[in-house]
Amino acid sequence: MTELSGRPVPGRPVPGRPQDVVERALSLSKTDDCIVIADETSNANLRWAGNTLTTNGVARSRQLTVIAIDRRGDGAAAGVVSRAGVGEDEIEGVVRAAEAEAAQSSPAEDAAPLVGPDETGAAGAGAGWADAPERTGIGVLADFAAQLGQALRSAGPAGQQLYGFAEHELTSTYLGTSSGLRLRHDQPTGKVELNAKSADLSRSAWAGEATRDFAGVDVEALAAGLTERLEWARRKVELPAGRYETLLPPTAASDLLTYLYWSSGAKDAADGRTVFSKPGGGTRVGESLSSQPVTLRSDPFARGISASPFVVAHASSRDSSVFDNGLSLGPTDWIRDGELAALIQTRHSARLTGLPVTPAIDNLIFETAAPSPPSLSEMIARTERGLLLTCLWYIREVDPQTLLLTGLTRDGVYLVENGEVAGAVNNFRFNESPVGMLSRLAEVGASVPTLPREWGDYFNRVVMPPLRVEGFNMSSVSQAS
Repeated sequence: MTELSGRPVPGRPVPGRPQDVVERALSLSKTDDCIVIADETSNANLRWAGNTLTTNGVARSRQLTVIAIDRRGDGAAAGVVSRAGVGEDEIEGVVRAAEAEAAQSSPAEDAAPLVGPDETGAAGAGAGWADAPERTGIGVLADFAAQLGQALRSAGPAGQQLYGFAEHELTSTYLGTSSGLRLRHDQPTGKVELNAKSADLSRSAWAGEATRDFAGVDVEALAAGLTERLEWARRKVELPAGRYETLLPPTAASDLLTYLYWSSGAKDAADGRTVFSKPGGGTRVGESLSSQPVTLRSDPFARGISASPFVVAHASSRDSSVFDNGLSLGPTDWIRDGELAALIQTRHSARLTGLPVTPAIDNLIFETAAPSPPSLSEMIARTERGLLLTCLWYIREVDPQTLLLTGLTRDGVYLVENGEVAGAVNNFRFNESPVGMLSRLAEVGASVPTLPREWGDYFNRVVMPPLRVEGFNMSSVSQAS
């Protein structure tokens, strides 16, 4: 069995209880309003390379954010200061620094009254305020490590080298305001990435999975999928750049649609900056984006991918507002039956656009209303000729007006002919817009929890289907492996 030492990572001791730090900071405030957020995070991780466990460890940290609000005749200015590892004797310094920043700042365009206890509507979000923060530890990886040990022992005789890592993080967030809000949320986040290479390192395959607690992670199934892909790659086929019918597995679909979601800010759309801007002014809310009966939605209470049911904004941006801290979140459809239904809205942007307040939520679901959506294997079986991707990486935005993205394929692109995988082809650079892609969806499969390969470090509570896309633009051949 793979053994875990759980060696702690040295660091500065975390002082006091986070809720006491919040109360202390609020009591020290001298500005008209104040918002304090304490995030306590614990992390456990495990890494392996070349069929050998390399490191494991645990760590803890705390971040304190103080938002001082100076209301004056010309409006309200906000000063925001965030610091890690703040000692008991340093809390006042953070408060004073935020107040000094507020005094020197211009009035904020998103200024609004603070959310009050009677407005939050976040059912049960204040529960456990007095309790200690939740913490993870190396024990959460124990069963996974036992499975991994067996996979590592089996890989060598099978002519494979396994690389990868697993990590689990648990963040307890305490939000307090001078308006009387006391909200708390515990967010577990876990993931595993497993990479298999042939003994000569000429073939590579990747699999990843997001998880709340590692209870359902099946290492044997992940490894079996990688073995199948390495076998597919024994035959090499060279293909030129061009537009191909392409099967995107859930992980590749999630990277593209997550970027679409991140780009759906209402203020930028209303200002004419994005693909969601309406020619002549306004937004494209209400317009059809796809002929398929697809829905893109977020729900803080979704089973298995639940997220904070209230706004936690450490800073203001075009898509978030510190003045909205504590605002209740609920199920939101961003695209409904193929039609753009909502954009990410703060209270400020909602006043400008006249649309409902729909703040960002930390999860995403894409699904079809079509009956009996197929699995990826079923979609492969009915493909006459097309490409099957594994995942995408190095994704960058080229044109916000069309949301044109570029990036590379990675760890396996396969040619499918007559319902079977015929071999592995070269990698490509792609140029594709996820919004344009929606108009060329030929088939949408059954949605499953997945892990975005590119964005999984920042956003991994995602449920996505496999997609069949007509004319996916592989703009050039890539030498990347």
